[in-house]
This record gives sequence, C-alpha cells and structure tokens, in this order.
Amino acid sequence: MRVIAGTARSLQLKTVPGLDTRPTTDRIKETLFNILQPYIPEAEFLDLFSGSGGIGIEALSRGAAHACFVDHGKKAVQVIRENLAHTHFTDRAEVLSQDVVSAVRILEDRHGVFDVIFMDPPYGQELERDVLYALAGSKLVGKDTLIVVESDIQTSFDYLSELNFTIQKTKEYKTNKHTFITLFP
Repeated sequence: MRVIAGTARSLQLKTVPGLDTRPTTDRIKETLFNILQPYIPEAEFLDLFSGSGGIGIEALSRGAAHACFVDHGKKAVQVIRENLAHTHFTDRAEVLSQDVVSAVRILEDRHGVFDVIFMDPPYGQELERDVLYALAGSKLVGKDTLIVVESDIQTSFDYLSELNFTIQKTKEYKTNKHTFITLFP
C-alpha cells in the first residue's frame, strides 16, 4: 500500500498485520479521491475505522489541513502513528484509540465541523448505521459535510431520511461500494 498523489506521493505505508483490516486497494483509493478532490484542499478530514490510516494520509498528502484518525485496535493505532511519522504528517493529525461511536461523542466537545467524514467499518455488522445515528444532529456535521461510507455491495441505507441525511452518489465496485451522504438541503 502506498500514497498515490500529493506531497507524500509513492511513499509506502505499513499495513496492520492479520486479517482484522482490509486496506483499500490503490485502484479504489484513486477512484475515491478523484471524486473527493474538490473537498480536500484545506479540509478537516475524519477517518473512522482507520485501519492503517491510508485514507486519511492520502487526504493529508493531497492538501487536507488536518485529519483525525479513529480506530480501537491497538495494532492499528500503532501502525497509524508509524505511517504518520513516515509521511511527516504527525503535526497535522490526531489519533484516537477507542471505539468509533465513543470517539464521535468525545470529538463533539473538542472539534468543530468536518468537511469530509470517511468510514470503512467491518462489513456485515451494521456499524455504519450506529455511526450515522451518532452523527445525526452532531455538530461535527455541517451543511457542506460529505460523509463517505465504504461497505459491502448489499448494505442498505434505507433509514437515512429519518436521520436527515440523503445519498448524493453511490460508486459500486465488484464486491463493495462507496456511498456519498450529505444532510438534506
């Protein structure tokens, strides 16, 4: 896994050992960032279920002002910190080692609106639903915030309207998809 573009372009990133995480492939990451690029310059970026931190680091490399990484796995947090040091982004990053819903509540007290919130939870556990419920009405989400959920292709978001969210776009791949979500206008 590597950084695809920007100031840290081509730097190799460590991955979390074992099968607990699924790093986003370079091809899918490039497609994702082609869509995200208008949102990235000077952005406040929140990377939930960060794994090795590759998505948030890519955002920093492409010009995000700051990124917050959240993962509850000790190995993952260690790898995120090592990758941030390797790419020289430690000063523009914050790493929280805890479950994502608790982190959202903690961030409520110490952070403003994020421009982009990305999450890649374990598939098939409906953790994205728990996080979206936590983000509904949260001061972390503003009228221009883009929430991106990576999930398996069958994941349903039919409950979003009750949270005042709407799907702007879905990008499907072979077995997974990115769903781009915003507040109702």
